[in-house]
Parts: sequence; C-alpha cells; structure tokens
Amino acid sequence: MAIRAVLWDIDDTLFDYTSADRAGMQRHLAAEGMAVPGETVDQALARWREITDAQWLRFAAGETDFLGQRRDRVRAFVGTGLSDGTGLSDAEADAWFDRYIAHYETAWSLFPDSLAALDLLAADYRQAVLSNSSIINQDRKLRVLGVRDHFEAVLCAAELGVSKPDAAAFHAACDALALEPGEVAYVGNEPDIDAGGATAAGLTGVWLDRGRLGGRPELVRITDLGQLPAVLRGDTRFGAPSAIG
Repeated sequence: MAIRAVLWDIDDTLFDYTSADRAGMQRHLAAEGMAVPGETVDQALARWREITDAQWLRFAAGETDFLGQRRDRVRAFVGTGLSDGTGLSDAEADAWFDRYIAHYETAWSLFPDSLAALDLLAADYRQAVLSNSSIINQDRKLRVLGVRDHFEAVLCAAELGVSKPDAAAFHAACDALALEPGEVAYVGNEPDIDAGGATAAGLTGVWLDRGRLGGRPELVRITDLGQLPAVLRGDTRFGAPSAIG
C-alpha cells in the first residue's frame, strides 16, 4: 500500500525542544534563583528534565491531566522543602510555569532540515501532526515557527484523551485524514513512543535518530530528514543525496 500522508511528531523532531528547554530554563533560573541551594545549573537542568519525563509518563497513563502534570512538574522542582511544608498552590505553580515559558519561547527554533523537508514533501504527500501535548501549546508553536499551514490537522493527546504509543492515538490521526494506517507514515524522535507505537498500530513508523544512537534494527531509522523521501518511496539506500539539506 502506497504511503499517501506523513504524520509528524513535533518536539525534538521538527522543533528543537531540548535546546529551547535548556536555554529557557537557564534564563529562568538566572531570574528566579536556584531552587536547591548549592545545586549547579547543569544539575538543575538534569533534574528538570527527569521530572518532566516522569510527569509525562503519568499524563500518558491517564493518572493526571495536562494542566496537572505541568503543575506537578513545578512542585517537584521547586515546591519541596518549603518552610511551611505545604508546597505550591495551583496559582503559584501556574505563575512560575508561565514565567519559565516566557524564557523558553525566546529560544524556539526549527531544526535546520525541518522546513526544507516539509516543503519538499508537500508536493507528494499530505501532512499532519500527532503530538503528546495539547492543541493550545502545539498549534501556537507551529504558528510562531511559521509552519502551521503545512498541516491539514494537528491532533494532541490532551484533547484526544489518549496518547502515543497507544494505537488509538495513531488511528485517530488516520481517521482525521480519512486514510488507512498502511497509507500513513509517522516520523518521530522516540523509538518506542513514536516509531514503535506507529508500527504496532499498522503505520510505517520512522525513527528520526538525530543523536545517532543506533541499535533497534527492527525499526526503520533515519538520522536526518534528508533521508526521509527515500524511505517513503520504499528505497532503503539512505546514503543517496537528497534535495533536503
């Protein structure tokens, strides 16, 4: 079955989330002060990312909602050890996160190969987004980055009520495109959540391994978006020159 559409992850696939998150948190800590006395910036950043990953797993498992995971990220990072022992209120956690977001957004950028890939694929493939985030966050992000018009649909876990790697999330995106799973490729940076989940759901899952971690021979793997057109054509000779990049 020929691939007719490309379904995209956003964060750390098209959008350099890790770099923006790091830069934003560095600026935020400089303005707010360190949450833990004696903790270095690198240690604080590592702790923030660990907390973020843990709270996203809770959200994906349905243990909390989108706003709840965001508040709990803040509480875990700065709310422990407060003198009154009560932690942060919802309003305090929201205000802290909003101040962080202001710094984070100043560092937003696409990866260098993202726009060229979206432009090139537009001639032959329909395109949409499936993200484990919320439409409020991701629709605005895509508009600020100037690429929202490339996508027919933007679907997010917070609104769907189901998140990757659950097959229902991928099938909801296929339904939005009125295509069978076998007609859709999913591209993302997470081998299990993205490529593995998509493959299990009947799509063509593509792992974008920008860090060149390697391994996972059972997955279709590319290391930059310049290799994607060949994959979509069924050509696995990824070393061939591409019009992207």
